[in-house]
Amino acid sequence: MAVFDEFVEANRRYAASFDKGDLPIPPARRVAVVTCMDARLDPEEFLGLEVGDAHVIRNAGGRVSDDAIRSLVISQRLLGTNEVVIVQHTGCGMLTFSNEDLAGKIRADLGADASETDFLPFTDLEENIRRDVAAVRGSELVPDDVTVSGAVYDVGSGELREVVRS
Repeated sequence: MAVFDEFVEANRRYAASFDKGDLPIPPARRVAVVTCMDARLDPEEFLGLEVGDAHVIRNAGGRVSDDAIRSLVISQRLLGTNEVVIVQHTGCGMLTFSNEDLAGKIRADLGADASETDFLPFTDLEENIRRDVAAVRGSELVPDDVTVSGAVYDVGSGELREVVRS
């Protein structure tokens, strides 16, 4: 059985008792979270979120990329969020390679040229969180009254540690 088939079966069970179809579109807690796509992270669980509480934007490294800013702007301007929380984590794969490393792998595996692509790797977790908080703060598309915080999630202990609040 393919994984997708397992998903379809799990969804049948989920939908049989689904009772959240009347939740409003804007998130109840007026917060957007930017975090990593790492499968070890369950942000709803470790942040105490319920369905409908927050927008959770996930990408490789939990980076404040152009697309993350796009999502944050939509979240704020159209759906009423007024706080951003950036959560990156220990043991992140984005700490393990450079743009050149990945471009070389892509060239070797696929014959494609990714030498101009910034995959947004980083070498210092806390400095990267500060940089990403500053990127949100520095965006002319994000109002000054939006609270922006950054934290490290420890994949070994499950603990969240604040790095910066702005």
